[in-house]
Amino acid sequence: MKQDDRRALGAQGEARAAAHLEQQGYRILARNAHADSVEIDLIAARGGTLVFVEVKTRRGRRQGPPEQAVDARKRARLVRGAAAWLHANRRRARRVRFDVVSCERDADGAWLVRHWEGAFDAGG
Repeated sequence: MKQDDRRALGAQGEARAAAHLEQQGYRILARNAHADSVEIDLIAARGGTLVFVEVKTRRGRRQGPPEQAVDARKRARLVRGAAAWLHANRRRARRVRFDVVSCERDADGAWLVRHWEGAFDAGG
């Protein structure tokens, strides 16, 4: 898959993930936020919890389910980016959570969106 096709698929997945979260009562605060050289796909809030969301999108399962791509290294980067974003934006949150949303297109082109609340914590 070409780089432009990957970017377009990723953007579609992020849009689907944001729509899913909004339907669940989350307020999207930022999309593709950058902090400490880390891109955070979505930052959302609901019920006093600030949620940093990693979105993984795939066109198929040749490489496994999308959420498997959020490995220990990626989790550590997200935690570092979240800390930098909180500091840069002078935000204090009572609760911070790290979620993963996976988006897949099936053979018919339909989207399957899965949301893992608290997929990992700041300890990795």
